[in-house]
Amino acid sequence: MTACPCLSRAVATALEEDLGHGDLTAAVCVPESLGASAEIVAKAPGVLAGMAAAAEVARQVDGALRVAALLGDGDGVAPGAIVARVDGLARSVLAFERTALNFLQQLSGVATLTRAFVDRVAGTRAKVVDTRKTVPGLRALQKAAVRSGGGHNHRFGLYDAILIKDNHLRVTGGVANALRRAQAGAPFMARIEIEVTTPEEAELAAELGADVIMLDNMTPEAAGESVARIAGRALTEVSGGVRLDTIRSYAELGVDLISVGALTHSAPALDLSLEIREWRP
Repeated sequence: MTACPCLSRAVATALEEDLGHGDLTAAVCVPESLGASAEIVAKAPGVLAGMAAAAEVARQVDGALRVAALLGDGDGVAPGAIVARVDGLARSVLAFERTALNFLQQLSGVATLTRAFVDRVAGTRAKVVDTRKTVPGLRALQKAAVRSGGGHNHRFGLYDAILIKDNHLRVTGGVANALRRAQAGAPFMARIEIEVTTPEEAELAAELGADVIMLDNMTPEAAGESVARIAGRALTEVSGGVRLDTIRSYAELGVDLISVGALTHSAPALDLSLEIREWRP
């Protein structure tokens, strides 16, 4: 199966910076014909993501390298769990190791942190969504990892949604002017979201017909007042500085979306390792 272009490019770039023209250590220490079998093992609890990236690393390193996944994206892992088995030439296994683990650890970290946020809002209507605060070149992969953790994707880029933020408001003269300009020029069927910072702005945006109103950096009290003033006339999104210890207080206000930049810009990597178990001439 052919990988999507974004995955292929990301893996090629990662291999170029790590493998370059070849593994010098393996070339001088490891016989060319030596075979090896290895396991990818979880060393900490978490949620797995990035298996497609690992498979693409194997494909680009050596088409004969075999990766047998025992777990898939979205599966929970415990310390000691075997995620996959890898079999092929020892040099290929070693060339595969670090790049594959980098993808798996980073993306599984995103999925793990997302699951923690999702669990905190269980039983409410709120959906946990990501942002554009992603690692350059890895946006599609990180957003897939958010989905593996049970979260939802916000817009992918500037091209697929209208979201009027603080700098747009500054240069257009405020909520009313920005909304009117957006409504006049928006493509048919495009939803318009606008960022507000006070309950008064939230009410104004609802009166002017915004589809989604982002309550930016508000306290739970201000966000609750804003939800009441909007009164169901638009979807509501809380954004800005939401943490694991505060997300529940926002979710219980009845908001529709809670966006969390930390899912992709601050997720700790999940600890995984590759261990060679057997080698053969």
